[in-house]
Amino acid sequence: MSPSVIQVQPLDNYQLQLHFDNSEIRIFDVTPYLDKGIFSQLKSIDQFQTVKPFFGGIQWESEQDFSRDTLYLLSHPIQSQNDFLRSFSNSTREKTED
Repeated sequence: MSPSVIQVQPLDNYQLQLHFDNSEIRIFDVTPYLDKGIFSQLKSIDQFQTVKPFFGGIQWESEQDFSRDTLYLLSHPIQSQNDFLRSFSNSTREKTED
């Protein structure tokens, strides 16, 4: 079973930034689904912005949804939260040493 989405942030160009419970942050592109049935309602930016985590996946106000498996398998990683924190810590340390 894939990890659960614990936070979702809508981005430009119908993409979503997904935070998973395994500390991964991934990007999912909704664009390929926007011409399919009920997903066409998400072309409205206001509607697209209503996305929330839902039972490990995500769901919009008008009940379109994606499962955790779909989101995890079809998204691409940005970096893990631990990697982000390490890189932030390293860059902060470098600035204080200058």
